[in-house]
Amino acid sequence: MIDLNHGSGCLYGQDAPRPPIATAVSSAIDTALTARNRAERPRTYVSSSGLGRDCLRQIQYDFLAIPKDAGQEFEPRILRIFEAGHRAEDIVAGWFRIAGFDLRTARPDGRQFGFAAMAGRFKGHIDGCFVSGPVVMDYPALWENKALGASSWKDVVKRGVSIARPVYAAQIALYQAYMDLPNPALFTALNRDTMELHTELVPFDARLAQEMSDRAITVVQASEAAEWLPRTATEPTAVVCRGGMAGGKWHAPCAWAARCWGERRPGNAPVERFSRERAEPRR
Repeated sequence: MIDLNHGSGCLYGQDAPRPPIATAVSSAIDTALTARNRAERPRTYVSSSGLGRDCLRQIQYDFLAIPKDAGQEFEPRILRIFEAGHRAEDIVAGWFRIAGFDLRTARPDGRQFGFAAMAGRFKGHIDGCFVSGPVVMDYPALWENKALGASSWKDVVKRGVSIARPVYAAQIALYQAYMDLPNPALFTALNRDTMELHTELVPFDARLAQEMSDRAITVVQASEAAEWLPRTATEPTAVVCRGGMAGGKWHAPCAWAARCWGERRPGNAPVERFSRERAEPRR
């Protein structure tokens, strides 16, 4: 478009150029975040936080620390979001404490509360436990907190966490079961954009907890037997593989979709090979 403001250098419809210092600082931070993430050792256990995903094969890839597809490692922007989510726990916990709640989030040595089963091959760590407080509810109660973008936050407020985010509901049920906290859990969701706080009580779902626990056993046993678990999808174009909304549920793109379906060439079916070898720890 023609620039009618003579000499301004502005072209309508285009973003303003970033000053050199902004680009340099962002690049330095992104490089450091990426390096730190790559240096972290991969998990060697089935995590309760991901057991609610639809595809058992995807959970198995995660458990075995199979390298993700090219270009599927977390971008620096996502790493920043993850870190903001962790820091949000401290913010919300502080609000509860000044409001008079006795909220326990760590042991005296600073370690998180959690559980381990199957000789440490299945683990989970909770955000905290309410021992008492100024609000009438059943104590002790599990606390689970998430920091969400505006769209996801509104969805949780509208439909409730169990329907809007079943992966979170599965995580909560497992914690209630393994931490012996059968009272309704207090779930909080912080809107990262407005800092609004959504709170709801989540009753203990024993059936869901058992189902997720059985899933963890299935993943570990199949991996020990060098067997791939079945995919949920029947084709690589399925939403559970490529990501998106389906049946009122959001699916993140699978980071192992290309590996899972193999390199498809005309006239050739993909070949699946199982390897007991885990990915080498990132350096």
